[in-house]
Amino acid sequence: MSNELGLHINTPLVESIGMSKRLGSTVYLKMESSQPSGSFKIRGIGYLVQKLAGSKSRGVICSSGGNAGLATAYAARKLNIPAVIIVPSSSPQLVVDKLHDQGATVRVVGKVWDDANAEALRLSQSDNLTFVPPFDHPLVWKGHSTIVHELKASLPTKPGAIVLSVGGGGLFCGVMEGLDEVGWADVPVLCMETVGADCLNAAIKAGHLVTLPDITSEAKCLGAKTACSQAFEYSRRPNVLSELVSDLQALEAMELFLDEERVLVELACGASLAAVYSGLIRQLQDEGRLREPLGPLVMIVCGGSSVNLAQLKHLRTVCK
Repeated sequence: MSNELGLHINTPLVESIGMSKRLGSTVYLKMESSQPSGSFKIRGIGYLVQKLAGSKSRGVICSSGGNAGLATAYAARKLNIPAVIIVPSSSPQLVVDKLHDQGATVRVVGKVWDDANAEALRLSQSDNLTFVPPFDHPLVWKGHSTIVHELKASLPTKPGAIVLSVGGGGLFCGVMEGLDEVGWADVPVLCMETVGADCLNAAIKAGHLVTLPDITSEAKCLGAKTACSQAFEYSRRPNVLSELVSDLQALEAMELFLDEERVLVELACGASLAAVYSGLIRQLQDEGRLREPLGPLVMIVCGGSSVNLAQLKHLRTVCK
């Protein structure tokens, strides 16, 4: 799929010596943390903004105190159109500052994302702005599917499995779409969530979509109370596995990744990295749910912009 306006970049695929040694199979890191907005979100959101808004738009509006908002603001700046980002009061000041740096208008509404989203929907109507959903839209999934096309072009063989973090399910939907498109529909996909931000895992256990009463995990970027319905549909496929780790396991993965790969990622990203660092993948192999030898494992390092040294220190106090 062509990258028409260059809103996202073709990210590095890096072999991880540390992770490969731990797992006993080659591990490749798809470094979405290298994207210009700081996360994979620019793929799908950039594509949607390109298609739905374009340079003649009156502007775009997004409800997000994190990576979706930053991707929307970046895309709007590149297209030279206005962006309004509605954030809940729980959003870190670090992200608000970054949104301002991208030239966006930032408004703080409500305590949680649902409040901000209701206001964004209202303003999209009253001010005639293009509404940008953070994860639940076919154009967002289409943009995210480019990850798999890049993997197909870079990997020597079909992956043994792909590991990713799930919040609302946008990245997961994009990866599944991409796998279908490149003829890799049978590749195992391991969906990782933290306990307390586990809307997809809860839906799989219940056999239907569920809405979590609250987000109790510190991985706020995984904090969708309900997964998108397309993610639940994909989760029914036999090659999809859903697993949980604790906030502490995700934090330990963040710290190990920082030590070994010299990259600081969000706790939400640590959830997927913990699949290797906590020994979960080895456990799944022992249980016969992943094959052994596995073949090349791809970790999607989704990145994240709401993290810095101060936030890492904060997580060390609340996750332990």
